[in-house]
Amino acid sequence: MAYEPEARDRGQLPPGEQLSRLLRRWWEEAGSASGGTRPTQQALASKLGVDQTTLSRYLNPKHTSTAPLRVVEALHAHLRAPAAELERARELCRAVLRETSGPAPGGDSPRPGDSPDATGDTGGRDTSGRPGRMAWARPVLVAAVMVVAFAAGAVVRDQFGPGRGAVEDGAAAGALAASGAPLEREPWPLLKKREQDWYTVGRALEHLLNAHGHEVRPDGFFTQETEDAVMEFQRAHRLSSDGKVGEDTWPELVVPVGRGDDGHAVRALQELLHNTGQGGTEVSGQFTAATAKDLKYFQDLHRLRPTGKADVDTWLALLVHQRPPGGAPAYQEPTSPTPSTPA
Repeated sequence: MAYEPEARDRGQLPPGEQLSRLLRRWWEEAGSASGGTRPTQQALASKLGVDQTTLSRYLNPKHTSTAPLRVVEALHAHLRAPAAELERARELCRAVLRETSGPAPGGDSPRPGDSPDATGDTGGRDTSGRPGRMAWARPVLVAAVMVVAFAAGAVVRDQFGPGRGAVEDGAAAGALAASGAPLEREPWPLLKKREQDWYTVGRALEHLLNAHGHEVRPDGFFTQETEDAVMEFQRAHRLSSDGKVGEDTWPELVVPVGRGDDGHAVRALQELLHNTGQGGTEVSGQFTAATAKDLKYFQDLHRLRPTGKADVDTWLALLVHQRPPGGAPAYQEPTSPTPSTPA
């Protein structure tokens, strides 16, 4: 390969260049193993949600641009790259981040990822007789352990103390207990009537309303028609009929879907998957093997059980982790309300 270094030189290259060479090889070898066709950079960039120029820079070892972790993982999934190479790519991403972060203030502290005892086993002193890293590392480590212990005690107090039955809003999502169960959950998005486009999340809401038998136009605009359908749904499920879709209404609206299902709920799922930025999902309304594979990838990425089926937790994660809207997707014709003509 033109961009693949000799094995003896590979370890001497900067992490950013190593990563670019690895991504370049993934792209060059895509389709060769299965006899398929390698995607063009233009088509691949569209699926990744980046422009072609940016993707070309990520695949060019001579360019200083380095692909972010999201793009690296999406490329790995989309190009069907060897599974064993994903963790290597992630390590290179982290190495680039460490490299660009620079040393801590003062100039003496090692960068994140330095060997804890780079001077060797010399009793905490380097070969020149000056105090080595271990001399300050031990007290710093002890202090860090004390801080972590104090923080852990505060979390337990807040979680189980009197009058505190739930985790505070805004806490970091995805923290895991020793059992592997999530300690916290992101709040469901709040949708209500407004003139502006709600984009993918709004269309998902309207598709789900259709799945429950309420005929509304799935265009992303929360109009009076949508609000009426929401209120009718809420009354049918003994919810507060305020026309707003939030913590109480979403869990009743989302529908478990999996391989072989079809219809509006599947289309809602596929639209949300397509807009997560992991490489693109075909929006057909048919829950195919490809849909299941994309969903498993998303679930694994967000610490959910990779079942390939959409449960309540998966729907929540999909609704929360949507990319910023950029207009109607390519697979949907413009359906925005036409401005009224002045009389």
